[in-house]
Amino acid sequence: MITIVGTYECKVDAKGRVLLPAPLKKQLALSLQNGFVLKRSVFQPCLELYPMAEWDLMMSKINKLNRFVKKNNDFIRRFTAGVKMVEIDALGRLLVPKDLVAFANISKDIVFSSAVNIIELWDKDLYEKSINGEDVDFAELAEEVMGNINDDDNGIS
Repeated sequence: MITIVGTYECKVDAKGRVLLPAPLKKQLALSLQNGFVLKRSVFQPCLELYPMAEWDLMMSKINKLNRFVKKNNDFIRRFTAGVKMVEIDALGRLLVPKDLVAFANISKDIVFSSAVNIIELWDKDLYEKSINGEDVDFAELAEEVMGNINDDDNGIS
């Protein structure tokens, strides 16, 4: 499992191409040869870019679901809706397919935001609204999600 770090702002051209920022491209160097999967996010109006190795790990989990259970089958269909295999071209550009551009309401400015082992692609305005959203008290959320985790002997979560 890889860990990706950083948030980067970029521009998208009229054809849906975006130049991968150099620090991000460097972090993904081992993944460039194998390609990526780009998909709709489940919870947010953004896209998720999976290095192929990470996508394969996700698919191995999903393949364990019993497809004769309707909820599982419905989930698989929706989770994989709009999934595209994509590559970074020789110039370091990623082509975002038009249907995914429309889903994420991507206009001219885009944000690449690391999400541990994948990268979220956001329209800049939507990203800013999401992280600055007043509908979520981040301190309360952090305590609820991480407050009872203390796996290390050093007392730091």
